[in-house]
Amino acid sequence: MRIEETAMKKALIAMSGGVDSSVAAYLTQEAGYACIGCTMKLYDNEDAGIAREKTCCSLDDIEDARAVANRLGMPYYVFNFTEEFREQIIGKFARSYLCGMTPNPCIDCNRCMKFEKLLDRAAVLGCDKIVTGHYAQVVETAQGYQLRKGADAGKDQSYVLYMLTQQQLAHILFPLGGMPKAEVRKIAEEHGFVNAHKRDSQDICFVPDGDYARVIEAQTGITPPEGDFVDTKGNVIGRHAGIIHYTVGQRRGLGLELGHAAYVCGIDAGQNRVVIGDSKDLFSDTVHVQDVNWIAGTPPQEALRCAAKIRYRHPEQPAELTFIGEREAVLHFDVPQRAVTAGQAAVFYDGDIVLGGGTIVTK
Repeated sequence: MRIEETAMKKALIAMSGGVDSSVAAYLTQEAGYACIGCTMKLYDNEDAGIAREKTCCSLDDIEDARAVANRLGMPYYVFNFTEEFREQIIGKFARSYLCGMTPNPCIDCNRCMKFEKLLDRAAVLGCDKIVTGHYAQVVETAQGYQLRKGADAGKDQSYVLYMLTQQQLAHILFPLGGMPKAEVRKIAEEHGFVNAHKRDSQDICFVPDGDYARVIEAQTGITPPEGDFVDTKGNVIGRHAGIIHYTVGQRRGLGLELGHAAYVCGIDAGQNRVVIGDSKDLFSDTVHVQDVNWIAGTPPQEALRCAAKIRYRHPEQPAELTFIGEREAVLHFDVPQRAVTAGQAAVFYDGDIVLGGGTIVTK
């Protein structure tokens, strides 16, 4: 038998220091892969004055990942991508807010970091697959690869993975996709992982305190000026503190005394205005989407029925999807949706199958 026929397949495991990626590493090793663990160093938290234990890039997280890798007997590396992350993720996040959008940086991180740069590193290391602890599933069919929801509906992360392509899916493993979270923690406990009871990260890693404005100002050196609050007819009704402090659907922190509930219904960056309206003004049945990724490859020529989500925690809703070229589409929801927000992602589903998605834009 030739040597290459007996060679063990290799996998590069993205280890954040959390329990999910640690169990993913264990399961991949159990499946017969020769595994290499790695942590992507993305952000210098201490340099920004942020408590290190609150984010995914802290020294504690790296040590937790290293401890699990050592316990499993696999090589472990730390890859420093801080410069790329600041420009491609934090920088884009800040620029989007200055343009009146509300971006989802986790999607950009998956696109540019986890499933681009890691695939490049995997190729250099001779690995067949990259592995993460995402709760989603990759299924190979006669027509190609499908991205599907994770079996644990409460943990499903397929929304933030819509940008994956056929070429990428061919080299990705999601070992946790068919498992409930409780089983993942049980496996970690049984194998003595130091992070078996570690809490899940809930925040954007570089904004753990929720102060977006501080990050944007530090990144760009720009303090956006005050401007006008206007009603839906364009009448000035007050002054805002700078557009980066607001997002569509926001009610609290407006500082307006109108005698009734008021909501941010739009942000006009060009005129430096924040549009205020009633709850009914937040609803729309039409959503324009750009930079669309259609996972199967070529998008459909005809309109099709699907379900769509316009935010990570948004319950998917029935809609008709019509493409305008290969990278732009329009969603027409059966029922108007609340607080459609430019910069967020619209993701399209057929049952458990992720068809694709793109970035919501205003028209």
